[in-house]
Parts: sequence; C-alpha cells; structure tokens
Amino acid sequence: MAITSTRYVDTITSSSRSDTRLSPKPPPRIWHAAESPFRGYQPPPIDGYPQSSSNSAIVIDNGASLLRAGWSFDKSPRVSFPATVARYRDRKYNRTVSYVGYNAFADATTRGQIRNAFEPGSSVVGNWDVMEGLLDYTFVSLGVAGEDGGVGRPIVMTEPVANLGYSRKTMTELLFECYSAPSIAYGIDALFSYRFNKGKNGLIISSSHTATHLIPVLDSKPIMSSVTRLNWGGFQGADYLLKLLKLKYPTFPGKLTDYQAEEMAREHCYVSQNYDREMINFLDWSGLEDRDHVIQYSFTEQVVVEKSEEELARIAERKREGGRRLQEQAAKMRLEKLIRKEQTLDYYKDLQQRLANQTKKEIKRLLDEDEFKDEAQLEKTIQDLEKSVRKARNKDVGGPENPEEEAEPTFPLLDLADDQLDEAGLKEKRHQRLMKSGYEARVRAKAEKELERIRLAEEERLDNERRENDLDSWLEGRRAARQNLLQRIKERDRLKADLGNRKSLASQMRMKTLANLASDQPGKKRRRGGDDDNFGANDDDWGVYRTVAMGEQSDDEEEEDLGVGLKGVEAQLLKYDPTFNESNTLEAQSDWTKSLIHAFLRGPRPFDSESQQEAHQLHLNVERIRVPEVVFQPSIAGLDQAGIVDIAADITNHGLAKAEDRVNVLRNIFLTGGNTMFAGFDERLKRELRAVLPAEVPINIRKANNPILDAWRGAAQWAAAPESTQGFVTRQEYEEKGSDCMKEHNLGNAAPF
Repeated sequence: MAITSTRYVDTITSSSRSDTRLSPKPPPRIWHAAESPFRGYQPPPIDGYPQSSSNSAIVIDNGASLLRAGWSFDKSPRVSFPATVARYRDRKYNRTVSYVGYNAFADATTRGQIRNAFEPGSSVVGNWDVMEGLLDYTFVSLGVAGEDGGVGRPIVMTEPVANLGYSRKTMTELLFECYSAPSIAYGIDALFSYRFNKGKNGLIISSSHTATHLIPVLDSKPIMSSVTRLNWGGFQGADYLLKLLKLKYPTFPGKLTDYQAEEMAREHCYVSQNYDREMINFLDWSGLEDRDHVIQYSFTEQVVVEKSEEELARIAERKREGGRRLQEQAAKMRLEKLIRKEQTLDYYKDLQQRLANQTKKEIKRLLDEDEFKDEAQLEKTIQDLEKSVRKARNKDVGGPENPEEEAEPTFPLLDLADDQLDEAGLKEKRHQRLMKSGYEARVRAKAEKELERIRLAEEERLDNERRENDLDSWLEGRRAARQNLLQRIKERDRLKADLGNRKSLASQMRMKTLANLASDQPGKKRRRGGDDDNFGANDDDWGVYRTVAMGEQSDDEEEEDLGVGLKGVEAQLLKYDPTFNESNTLEAQSDWTKSLIHAFLRGPRPFDSESQQEAHQLHLNVERIRVPEVVFQPSIAGLDQAGIVDIAADITNHGLAKAEDRVNVLRNIFLTGGNTMFAGFDERLKRELRAVLPAEVPINIRKANNPILDAWRGAAQWAAAPESTQGFVTRQEYEEKGSDCMKEHNLGNAAPF
C-alpha cells in the first residue's frame, strides 16, 4: 500500500474543555469516500516492443498490491494495475470473459468475481490461473508480438525476501514453458530500490503491502542471515482500520470496502511523535475540529419541497379560517347544550315545587318517573345544574360573575341514633359518615398544605437573610449541599448496578430480606430437610416482593426528589456564584453530545439522527495515529512480534560483529516501500533509535526518491547493466538442471543449501 498524503498534525499539549465546548464550531471539512478504481479504457503502450532488441529485458515488479511492468530502457513502468482478475461465464454471449486489473472493478458483476493472485496478506502466489492471466495481460499491454510462440525477451522479476522454493519453481516453469522466455532473473524489490538510490552500506527498512523487512547491507551485499521480517504492511493496516471502523459503527448504513480502507489510511493517517501523550489528549475539545476528519459516503436525503411565501400565506389563512369555523361550531354546540341544561333545570325546579303539596306515595311515584331515589338526590341534581349553568353562562354568554364560596356541608343524620332511622335512613347515615370523613381529610390536607407553605416561606426568608448577611458562607453551604446530593445520586446508581449482580452484597441482602419476609419464623435458620416450604400457597405471600421492590419510597420518587433538589441548588449557584456556570451543572456534564463517546463517534459537533447525510458519515480521529503505530508497537493490534525499532537495535547490536560495520549501517538507514510514506515516519524512527542506541553512534535516515517506483526502476537499471547477465538463468540451463536452478547475485535471495 502506498501512502500519498503528507498531512501532519502536531502533538497536542494542552486543552481547555469548558471554554471550547461552548464556542461555535466552523463547518466541517468533508472528504468523500473513494469510489471504485475502475479507470475505463486505457490504450496499451505497445510502441516499446519495436524499440526493443534481444538484449532488452521485460522488467516486472510483481507486487501483491500492484503489478508494474516495462522495458529495461524505460525510466518508469509502462503499465501498472492491481494483481486481480475477474473471470466468469457470460450467458448472453455464451463465452468466458476475463477482466484484469482495474477493469475487474467495472461493475457489480465483475467485482463479485474478483480473485487475487496472492495469498491474503502475503507476497506468495497462491492462484496460478490468476497469475497466468496477469502475465498474459502484461505482455499484451507491452505489445509483445510473440511470433515464435514466446515473448522473445529476457525477463527480470521481483520476488519477496526468502521466497518459497515451490513458488519460484512454479514461476520459472510458467515463464519458460508457457511464454518461452529466453532467460529469467529474480531479485528482491527492496535491494533493487537500494541500488537505484546508490546505497552501499546501510540498513534497509522496507515496509510494503504485506510485510516489513529489515535488511543490513555491507559492501553492496545483503547479510541474509540477519534479515528480519515483521508481518505487518499496508494490507494489514487497511484491514485493521476496517475492523476498527466496523466496531466503531456497527450499524453503519454504507458498505465499507478494503479499497476504501486503504484510501483512508493513505489520505488521513500519520505517525505520532509521542503516541501515548497524543492518544490521551486526542479527543479533547480544543482543536478537535481539525483532528477529526469526516468521511462522507453516498446517501439519499429526503427531499423537502420548499414553498413560496405566497403559498405559505395561503396555507396559514386556510388554517386560520378552519380554526374560526371550528370555534364557531364549538360555541354553537356549547350554547345548545346550555339551553338544554337550562330547560332541564327549569323542569326539575318545577318538579320540586309540585312535590311540596303531594302525599308521600305521590312523591315517590313522581321521583321514580325521573329516576330519583329521594328528594335529597333531586336537590343535589338541581344544585349541580345551577352551578354548571352559571359557569357555562359566564364563559360563553358573558354573564355576571357570581362566585359562591363552598358552604360547609352538614350531616344531620350522624347525630341521630340508629334505632330512630329506618333502612333507608341507615344507608344515608353511612353515606354521610363517609362524606364527612372525606371532607375532614380535605380540610386537614388543606391546613397541612398551608402550614407547609408558611414553613417554606419562612425558610426562604431565613435563607435570604443568611445570603445577604454572609454570602461566602451561604455559597459554601450550597456547594456542600450540592456535593451531598451528587454523592447520594452516585450511591443510588451504584446500588442499582449492584442489584443486577447476584453476587453483590446489595443483591445478597435483598435475597436475605426476601427470605425473612417469606419465613414464618424470621431470623431462625432453616435446616435442610426440615419443614415443607409452603411459600406461595397463599396469594398474600407474593406481596413481599412489592415490599422489597418499593420500600418506604420507590426508586422513581427518590430519583425525582434528588433530581429536583439538585436542580434547585444548582439554580441558586448559577444565580449567585460567579465561578459556577452552565458547564458545571450535572445536566451539562451528563449530556452525551458533549461526552468522550460523542467526540469519538461524531466529533465536536452535534449529531442530527434524522439527517441521512450525517448518518452516512465516518469520523476518523484516534484511528489516524493508531493504525501507523502498529509498526512501532505491534502488540496494540494483537501481533506477537517486536517493533521495527527493537528489530533494528537487535540487528545492529547482535547481528553485526564489528563496531565499524555497525557505524556504517546506522549512517545510512534507508526507507522504502509505500508503508513508509506516512507523515512523521522517519522523524519518529530516528528519535526512537536514538533512545536505544549508544549516543556516540551517528544515525542518518533517508527515504527513497520514490518509495513506490524505485524498486522497478532499480530492477530496470540492473537489467540494462552488463554485469546483470551473470544473474540470469538461461533456457538451456533450465532444460539441463530443472526448475530448481537459480543463480545468486547481490540483489537476490540466497540459494538453498
């Protein structure tokens, strides 16, 4: 993987949370997610073959990320494409079609059939059918005619450090047997890059797509016995970033792809100069809008049709007109109802007058006709109707207000003995006794409420006097009261959390209380095999659970009381304490939009859950330094290996016997490979090496001119040099010695013993 961004953010040294949270934030800068890398039709550069001769070699940088190819006389590779092939059967044309490189990303059908030539996360070829398709496409793109059934030109190909013998053997057979190559040479990409940058003595740190290798070189010859590999490269970094984002946004509506993860790592990640300190302060609100990068995925926003001012005015007028009609209808209905009530009232009053001169039998008959039990019920109905009519007339017709105070009710039957009353009188007496109890309870409640009002008014007066006389001591008391309420809230929350754990002390005490309440003999230990447990046989037994759950006061009531009390105290502090502001309140501190989790997920700005645009956004913050840090601290990604600093120190201190060799190596530490292009990589490496190596040893770090292309350029330069002929295996040697035949040279792997 190649890193193309050079953005770098300085280490955070300080933060001011309370001030920057409330300050307005500028609109965020948005990076759009990378689209499919399909590039459309690209005309092949076929003019190189006519310019070549039998001594001109075809140079192939066979990388796990990109395959680059060209001629040995070129300055840059002519073709470069991913090592992928999409092959499937087209039902429409009844033929098998193949799409190579970027063409494999043409549409959804081809993307679903993509196959890679290499084993995932390694530089070892695992799919030789795909590899053959890549070579076919390479030679066709270079314009190789193949008149004699072969390529007719020597081939120089890069391979990884300590390439497997089986992989090299199969590649040799493929090139000689399938393409009839006249000669073949293999070399290590990092050594080709080092030669192109004129290196002689030094330590090569090659961090490429699938691995990171450290290769010491003395007198232009690599010391292969001291070469060390770290199984981490651009592929693993992108995969690690993809996992972090999927854990961070488990319900993200968009589709996260490997290619997009690689692009995000290239564009936004950098190496921190002090990882631990920067990670602690990375999500501080001070400057978070610069450190938080927003990645926007494609989305479809709900379209809201904007109406003109004239349309809005017409809609508002229609609403007002409809409201007026509804009000008129309601007033008409209320008036009709009032008229019916008045007619009913007149009828009942007339009935009451007619009952005055009637016999008891006639009175009972008249009352039964109108479904009244007695004259008292008729009287009560008349009073209720008069009150209702008076209230309705005052509201709708605008009649004179004549509020009447509620008269104290009388209960005459309570003074009479039971033997003086008949059955109906006894029933009415019980009713009056119940009414009297309710009336007395209301009077007591009203009196208690008045006393409570007086008490609160007196406490408020005394509190105001204390505040006016000694403001400092009054503020100290308010602060202490607030701390006490906060402590009680924390204790309540802790108790609730403990109740969910059966092994906690609170849960055990609760179960003990349940057992005691359910036991016939509380406090007495029950023996195993003793009395039969008949708890639950009676329905009343289950009331103990309500007793334990509710107690003297329910959790909801206690929570409301504590919350109301805390808000009252904080309101007083906001009004009179100049050092106490809105950000110090519990509500502001508990606001999730200003919490660390919100800063991690959504950055320093509020999140609108209804917005499709914001729902399709990824926020890169701590991931920007966490992914590149794995090369220095592999343990944070679960990799049981040492970092490159420890590996480099071990190579120089133990892999090189002579002090002179150690000095020569450390004077020229060479960085190559796309994974070394993170901003700040060389500065961090030099600072870390300075801390573990002797102070008198000079350290010099330099990068390749082009960490991505210099491997191919070095191979092309070596292939054009006369001394390269000693590194080629000819077809005659292949036929005599077999596919295991290889020749050693200073830029290739050592032959197996």
